Amino acid sequence: MIKLESYQAGNYKKHPSGYTYFMPSEINQQWKWEDQKLNLLLEKAAIKLGELNSFARLVPNIDLFIQLHVTKEAVISSRIEGTQTQMDEALLDEEEIKPERRNDWKEVNNYIDALNEAIGELEKLPISSRLIKQTHKTLLSSGRGENKMPGEYRHSQNWIGGNTLLDAVFIPPNQDFVAELMSDLEKFLHNDDLSIPALIKIGIVHYQFETIHPFLDGNGRIGRLLITLFLVDKKILQKPLLYLSAWFEKNKGIYYDNLTFVRTSNNMTQWLKYFLAGVAETAENATQTLNAILELKARLESTLGQTYGKRAANAAVLLNELFKKPVIHVKQVQSLLGVSYKAANDLVSEFEQNGILKEMTGQSRNRVFVFDEYLKLFRF
Repeated sequence: MIKLESYQAGNYKKHPSGYTYFMPSEINQQWKWEDQKLNLLLEKAAIKLGELNSFARLVPNIDLFIQLHVTKEAVISSRIEGTQTQMDEALLDEEEIKPERRNDWKEVNNYIDALNEAIGELEKLPISSRLIKQTHKTLLSSGRGENKMPGEYRHSQNWIGGNTLLDAVFIPPNQDFVAELMSDLEKFLHNDDLSIPALIKIGIVHYQFETIHPFLDGNGRIGRLLITLFLVDKKILQKPLLYLSAWFEKNKGIYYDNLTFVRTSNNMTQWLKYFLAGVAETAENATQTLNAILELKARLESTLGQTYGKRAANAAVLLNELFKKPVIHVKQVQSLLGVSYKAANDLVSEFEQNGILKEMTGQSRNRVFVFDEYLKLFRF
C-alpha cells in the first residue's frame, strides 16, 4: 500500500564509474490519499472526459475529424522535443518540404504513423512492452532518431539536460534496471485488483515512464502517446480524441518542474493535480473543437447545395475529402472526382472564390490549396 502523502519516489545510487542516477520506487501497489482537492479534480476531469466521449458518439463520420486531432498532437508533441514543423507543413507531401526542414517533417509524420498504428494494434494487443517497442520503432524509423535503437529499450546510460553525465540535469535509472522497472509499470497498468481510478493510474504511469526513460530517444513522445492509448484501451474514450501535449507545451517549465518535484520532493500529489487539471481542460477544448467542426460542416454543406447547381455532388465529395486532408492540389481533386483537369481546376477556383480554399504557395504553378477555416480550429 502506498499512501500518496508519504510516497517515496526513489533514491539516488552511485554508479561505479562515478555518476549518480535516480532509481524510482516500483508502482504496482494499491495507492490511497486523503487530499480532497485531488478528488475534486478527478471528478471534474472524469466529467469532462465523459462529455467528450458522449459528444463524439453523436458526431456522424467522427473518423473524418480524428486525423486532424492526430496531426495536431504530432506537431505539438514533436515541438516539445524541438521540431519546428507547422500544421500546414505537416499535411504536405515530403517533396513539397524544403530540404532543411525535412527531418522535422519526418519526425512529425513518423509520430502520426506511430499513433495510428498503435491505435490499430490495440484491437489485437494490450498495452505492453511489445506494443510500446513496436510504436517506438515506427516513431524513430527515419529522421534524427533512426540511429537511436528504434524499437529497443536502451543498453546504455542516458541523461536529460547537460552535455555529459557529469553536468546532466537528471540521470534516469541505469540500463540494467530498465526491463524490471518497465515490467512493474506494465503490471500496474493491467492490475485490475487495484482500486485506483483510471485517470490517477495513467497519471502515475506517465510520470514513471518519463522517469525510467527506457529509450535512447523518443521517450517524451511515447510517454505522451501512452496516455491516449490507455484511455482508448480502457474504453474511457471510444475514439482517440484526447491529447495532452498542448497542455504540457503551454508552459513546458511547469510540466518539467512538476515531474521533477516528484523525484526531488516526493510530491506525486502536485503532479497528479496538474495532470488532472490538464485532462479536464483538454477534454473541454476537444469538445468545443468538435462542436465548431460540426457547425462549419453544416454551414458549408448548406452553401454547396444552394450555390453549386449541377456540381453540388462533386462539391460535396471534395468538401468531405477536405475534412480528412485539408491541404490539396488540383491534380488530387481531379483524381478524387474522376473529372478533367479543367473541371477540377474550375471547382477549386470556385471553392477559392467562396473562401473555402486558400492558395498557400503564392505560385502560379504547382499551387497548393488549404481549407483554412477548418485548419484554424486546430491551430495553437
